[in-house]
Amino acid sequence: MVALRKQPPPAMTVEEFLAWDNGDRSGRLWQLRDGAPEAMAPATEAHGAIQSELARLIGNHLLHTGRPCRVVTTPGVVPRVRSSANVRIPDLAVTSAPPGRERLLSEPVLVIEILSPSNAEQTWANVWAYTTIPSVTEILVVSSTAVRAELLVRGSDGTWPGGAETLGPDARLRLGSIDLMLPLAALYRTTVLA
Repeated sequence: MVALRKQPPPAMTVEEFLAWDNGDRSGRLWQLRDGAPEAMAPATEAHGAIQSELARLIGNHLLHTGRPCRVVTTPGVVPRVRSSANVRIPDLAVTSAPPGRERLLSEPVLVIEILSPSNAEQTWANVWAYTTIPSVTEILVVSSTAVRAELLVRGSDGTWPGGAETLGPDARLRLGSIDLMLPLAALYRTTVLA
């Protein structure tokens, strides 16, 4: 007998989405985009390796420096705009908020997305949604196909720049929100791009 995936209502709220049993037992991640559940494609090996390396580097840095922050993989975050109809799932986020039992991460300060050619449009739509979260001060978008990243940093006046700072293979990545500096190439240590 084949189990059929349950169809979502025509438009869902965040509360309905969090309570929804979609019947999908594949382990695939889902996010809510403007009231519509959206399945996320499985990550490539490079994508997963970069995500793991970033989580390790950030986690070790936070532990070593004693910062009251923590890094979380694939957290649910809610943008401020249309907050009742959106739950986005970045690859990583860092928060200073204490651990909780909720399914949504509160007060992220740094949000990280890993960009794959197959999800570029979806990723950039998420990036713009993250800029509406008041606590977010930095957004890092890391390429999975080249040693390259784009960094958006909120200004001291609360505004975002018109464009991202582009970092290449020889660049040093500086994440001011957690006071971390490292070679961009370090993110790719366990990939074929190393």
